[in-house]
Amino acid sequence: MFLILRIVSAILLLWALSTHPYGYYTILRFVVTGVAAYSAYISVNLKKKIWTCSFGIITILFNPFAPIHLNKDTWAVIDVLVAIFFIVSLFFVRDSMKLSPISSKPEK
Repeated sequence: MFLILRIVSAILLLWALSTHPYGYYTILRFVVTGVAAYSAYISVNLKKKIWTCSFGIITILFNPFAPIHLNKDTWAVIDVLVAIFFIVSLFFVRDSMKLSPISSKPEK
């Protein structure tokens, strides 16, 4: 599931390069923020600090509750970079362990 979430997010980010109603970009912010926050959580549990920080920055950047307003060209570059980042993360951040809901330590 974690793999699919990042692939879908990358596709939505690349699809955002074409023209859409404003509502699409609002939904995109919620999706990317949620996936990035969950990815940061997984990265913390896997002890991957650089990935955790990177996903955290993406979470803040796409946060729909306190949006960062940039021009369309800047967002296009960011969307492509974050889509590539999500795709690359597929190879380096894998949720291969079950995480215990009670403790933050991975179970074997």
